[in-house]
Amino acid sequence: MKRLLVLAPALLLVAGCGVAIIEDGQVGVKADFGKIADQPLGSGWHLYVPMFSWVETWEVKTQELKEVASVPSSEGLISQLDVSVLYNVPADKAVLVRKTIGASYRSTILEPYTREAIRNIVSGYAVKALFSDAGRKEIGENILTFLKGKLDQRGIIVQDVLLRDVRLPPSFAQSIEAKLRAEQESLQKEFELTKAQKDAEIEVARAQGVAKSNEIIAASISDKYLRYKWIEGLQFKGNTVIYVPTEANLPIMEAGRIMDISDNEGKRQGKP
Repeated sequence: MKRLLVLAPALLLVAGCGVAIIEDGQVGVKADFGKIADQPLGSGWHLYVPMFSWVETWEVKTQELKEVASVPSSEGLISQLDVSVLYNVPADKAVLVRKTIGASYRSTILEPYTREAIRNIVSGYAVKALFSDAGRKEIGENILTFLKGKLDQRGIIVQDVLLRDVRLPPSFAQSIEAKLRAEQESLQKEFELTKAQKDAEIEVARAQGVAKSNEIIAASISDKYLRYKWIEGLQFKGNTVIYVPTEANLPIMEAGRIMDISDNEGKRQGKP
């Protein structure tokens, strides 16, 4: 049985018949005596007589059209865009496209409409729109809407439009870089200013704390407190000297100490 399956195509070719093999994700468009059949061929093997018939294989899977276009902005600056258009021809539309447009529908209708959409839509935007994600997304959606309006009724389904890359004019790119550098420098200056303000606030708070502490200590020192500290000091032995001013501003204990020193000095010198 396997040998028959292998030999069948060869036998058919020898007999003057052709075999069209349609895989999944494809359909076949068949014509007999120059008339295209209304129904496409499904996946599988299909016989035809080359002298009177032909079968074209059509992809119905999603395909990608890549376009690189140099387009002017609303200011007249030229930018280069890399655009991808995702599309497909549904199985039930393959015959329609073949009859009305032809097998080369991609170069006949899809590419020209794509170029027109890119040129007309992008030229209405300022170049800065191409620099932002929101701007590129809006441009892609507008191109998609334009293509759908032109191609859906012709049997070509446009699924999505993607802006893969945008190369801005050199002068504009340099100005953007300069602006970004200026913004970074401004943010750095703001950070330094905020830090300096915080440091100053910390120093002021520290000084206020010291001043408040001094005020509390000064307010807590009274005559009674000084007398208490003097009496407390008398209880300790040693050479500690406590200065207690009198009404005449003369330290009593120090004065006594000076007199004792003078007497001892006079005895050493032999004075009475």
